Amino acid sequence: MAKKKKKNSTTKYVIGAAAVAVVAFGAYSVLNNGNKKSDNKEGQAIRWTFPTDISTLDISKNTDTYSGTIIGNTGSNLLRIDADGKVVPELAKEITHSKDGLSYEVTLRDGLKWSDGSELTAEDFVYTWQRIVDPKTASEYSYLASGVKNADDILAGKGKVEDLGVKADGNKITFTLERPVPQFEYLLTFTNFMPQSKKFVEKEGDKYGTTSDKQLYSGPYKFEGWNGTNGSFKLVKNENYWDKDSVKAPEIDFEVVKQPENAVQMYKQNKLDFAPIGTPDLYNANKNEKGVKYVAEATTAYIQYLQNGKNKALSNTKIRQALNLTTNRKELVDQVTAGVSKPATGLVPAELAKTSDGKDLAEFVKQPYTYNVDEAKKLWDEGLKEIGESSVKLTITSDADNPAAKTTVEYLSGAWENALPGLKIEQKFVPFKQRLQDSTNHNFDMVISLWGGDYPEGSTFYSLFPTGAPYNNGEFSNKAYDESFKLATTKDALNDEARNNDYKDVEKALYDEANINPLYWRGRYALENPEVKDVIFASTGLNTDFKYAYRESK
Repeated sequence: MAKKKKKNSTTKYVIGAAAVAVVAFGAYSVLNNGNKKSDNKEGQAIRWTFPTDISTLDISKNTDTYSGTIIGNTGSNLLRIDADGKVVPELAKEITHSKDGLSYEVTLRDGLKWSDGSELTAEDFVYTWQRIVDPKTASEYSYLASGVKNADDILAGKGKVEDLGVKADGNKITFTLERPVPQFEYLLTFTNFMPQSKKFVEKEGDKYGTTSDKQLYSGPYKFEGWNGTNGSFKLVKNENYWDKDSVKAPEIDFEVVKQPENAVQMYKQNKLDFAPIGTPDLYNANKNEKGVKYVAEATTAYIQYLQNGKNKALSNTKIRQALNLTTNRKELVDQVTAGVSKPATGLVPAELAKTSDGKDLAEFVKQPYTYNVDEAKKLWDEGLKEIGESSVKLTITSDADNPAAKTTVEYLSGAWENALPGLKIEQKFVPFKQRLQDSTNHNFDMVISLWGGDYPEGSTFYSLFPTGAPYNNGEFSNKAYDESFKLATTKDALNDEARNNDYKDVEKALYDEANINPLYWRGRYALENPEVKDVIFASTGLNTDFKYAYRESK
């Protein structure tokens, strides 16, 4: 960045020991960096649980929440999200950005190291951005780099990764954008853009990220004890982390417990410090227990329909509309989640983001998803005539290792078959990993998917379904959707009001064509040991951050 341009067209933010000012366009504020000391007398391990196995430590390739929790606590990015949802400094010392939002310059802190003691450099950030857009990596999160100079061409196989608009010069990193990206500050906190050592990745080859020994760590903790398939492992304090004095818990012990009732029992036996209570029976039985807390989420459960022509029934709009109209979302959440979750009125969930006037974005963009069996039967009959069939058999796929998923499938199957003459539903349950793979490979008729927001802005959901997008597993193409989403992320990117109106049009396009079936916005309660302090729960991005956590000594 030339000195003249930097002086005349950039705003500078110094990230020192106490403050950082970043990034919201047109709204600049000074934020505390979140460092704090706990009164923990003696370090004690915290005992946590996951409801399913983790799948990878590959920073570029991970997509699931639980692997992301490990990656996000063992890695660091330029920025981090604090307990108040504010952006605070991590590996960055100083950030400048141009007033037009098209360039960012970052200066790293001095003396940064990897967990093995080797130097962590600006080139490690350049490499991680290049690796995620490289088609050879086949990252499902590569689309997040769209907007960085040359990213789209590289993703399309028309450019070289070396031409990506992310460059290093000493301890400085320069990001050059092709258009304003309103969520860019959040990408600088995101786990999939955490630094990676090119030397280490290339040395490990296909084994990279497959076990805890096949990864380097830049964050508060190192990962130990995972062989790629086992369900017991731990985080241990990383002594080479730049802010190690803020890390109080010496160890976080994890146990994969796939049955929620077993996790609750272990919590009551003082074998765990945390246990989710998401099923109706568990919630009703434990909602008055000591340590019950609501954990905010921005997660939507929705059905994807295969619309690539291989299934002629689901390629018919009226049949999809009939299925949506015979989905009683209120009854579903009452039966499956004990009313903890909320019936969805669109793809974007509550508690994700707010409009410029403070309204919840989900409320602003909501659509009239209703339960109307009479209208559904009419559309169903018309749809069957259009495809030349009198009956249809459809398979719905969901997770075998999630009791709530099983209950959801059973409820929907019965409701649909009772309402729609000639419909036969087959239920298919596969492990979580297999469901992800089947979705990616379009190996389904209907699949229940869940998506949690990665950052607090609408595009974290709406970028799922443009034509040809990696997460558009149903392979549908909706022209109105594509046009409105393009407006939101180009012409209207820095205009909050216009962008949110575009998002409302995106939701309407999904509703009109019944491309997906939004079921519910997931809510959850959990039991957490009151002795455990300062775990940061977030509705987007890194859902559980243990950087400042500790367990009080008695």
